[in-house]
Amino acid sequence: MMKKNLFSMKIETITGQVVGKANNYMAVPDGCGGRRIIKNDAIRQYERSFLRQCVVYKKKLIDRPFCLHIIVYHSSNRYDLDNSLKTVLDCLQYAKAIKDDKLCVRINAEKRIDRNNPRIVFHIEELEPNLFH
Repeated sequence: MMKKNLFSMKIETITGQVVGKANNYMAVPDGCGGRRIIKNDAIRQYERSFLRQCVVYKKKLIDRPFCLHIIVYHSSNRYDLDNSLKTVLDCLQYAKAIKDDKLCVRINAEKRIDRNNPRIVFHIEELEPNLFH
């Protein structure tokens, strides 16, 4: 992790198994003879749970480049780390912790297994704007 003082970091913990978005979308009729993709109940439930639990970063609306430092504790090894990261970034935007997930320029991520207590532990490090843009 970073070389900052651990006590000065705003660390947030969200309990529950992160739901990967890649496997949790459904195709439904769009009313015009086509199909559209929507979130299934598992994703919606996780988003609501995330929103209820998010207190440190909720409504911070970080609007500058940032690095997400995160440890994802999965309940088993069958879950992918990369699918979890997209879900978390979307949840951060849903909780208005960040203005837009495209502002994430770096991710420091680690996957661990905790069968009894799946969760995420994260910190958002705001970065200085890139001087070369």
